[in-house]
Amino acid sequence: MGQIGRVSATTVAFDAPGRFRPFGGVRHARRAAEDRVLTRARENKFRIALCVPMGGSDGIWGPSCLASARLAEAELNRFDGINGRACELVPMDASNTADGIEHRLSELVDDGEVDALVGMHISSVRQRITGAVGGRIPYVYTCLYEGGETTPGVYAIGETSARQLRPSIAWLSERPRPRRWMLVGNDYVWPRVSHRIARQCIAEFGGEVVAETYVPFGTTDYSEVLDLLRKTRCDTVLISIVGQDAVEFNRAFARAGLSGKVLRLSCAIEENQLLAIGAGNTENLHVALGYFAALETDANHSFKERYQGRFGERAPALNSIGQSLYEGMHFLAALLDGTGRRSAHAAAAPLAYSSARDAVQSGGGVNHAPMYLARAEDLSFRVIKRF
Repeated sequence: MGQIGRVSATTVAFDAPGRFRPFGGVRHARRAAEDRVLTRARENKFRIALCVPMGGSDGIWGPSCLASARLAEAELNRFDGINGRACELVPMDASNTADGIEHRLSELVDDGEVDALVGMHISSVRQRITGAVGGRIPYVYTCLYEGGETTPGVYAIGETSARQLRPSIAWLSERPRPRRWMLVGNDYVWPRVSHRIARQCIAEFGGEVVAETYVPFGTTDYSEVLDLLRKTRCDTVLISIVGQDAVEFNRAFARAGLSGKVLRLSCAIEENQLLAIGAGNTENLHVALGYFAALETDANHSFKERYQGRFGERAPALNSIGQSLYEGMHFLAALLDGTGRRSAHAAAAPLAYSSARDAVQSGGGVNHAPMYLARAEDLSFRVIKRF
């Protein structure tokens, strides 16, 4: 068990229309917005903006995210919903290619159209959203990230880079004994912060970073990156490339004949990407995450049974990214605990919520959950270590 993220807390009231500005080209009067809020309250609806990627390089995560959130929505609505009001999801595209999401969210909040936000998206999108609506409604950010989010009213519940990297690098350093590392990532905040942490861990455990490079989203030609890897004689590569880009990189990596020679470590590749990478392309690929579908725990067996019972055998693949939305929905419900607001004092108390990975928010707003290292075996993961 260990710290995977510190959540910040503030007193947040709901169903307050706040201030208003033009929406959809028409300036709504304050009275009209208030009427909509009252109408929704009478309809017993608690509307949640569900911000997940539906296109772009991170769109590969979308179906699993939507399915997991829908399962949580159904479970909450089977009882009292949130604050005695039925949950209603408002899906929004939060992919790295979606322009203007922060403006659309701000308009919805201004008009009292949403009561909370639950989101899984890359950190640069989180920063845009936080700048627009942070502190105005509860914002539960669900997925793995670099750490350090302290915006009032934003609750980051995913595993942090330090929690993933340190034990994984330590464990690998005792076995295959990698010495010469290459760090490659998409060019945005999560890879850059993760690589600063990785450099410290690699040096501490006797390794050396001999190459570091960043690529734009949408890159399909990785020949220069692979040439650099060969030139610097790296025996290990930390892959901080996300979504479909990670699929393309790992396919190219295998085509170049590097799979049997160079160890791979990722903190973001999940079951959907593994399937897309393809059998035969995953040799020596290791992944550090807080959840895998292959976990042999009571909580995960129960979660998988409910997920498959609702969506059937052809449901989107279960994975860490999607499960985080399920967890985020239940975290939100527990956070509000029937009062419609959660104060900083209340957030200091332990908070239990439904999780397929046995996560819990302990006193002081610190999330704890196991961390796992898995090895890819063709099209599935085998968990080899729990931290």
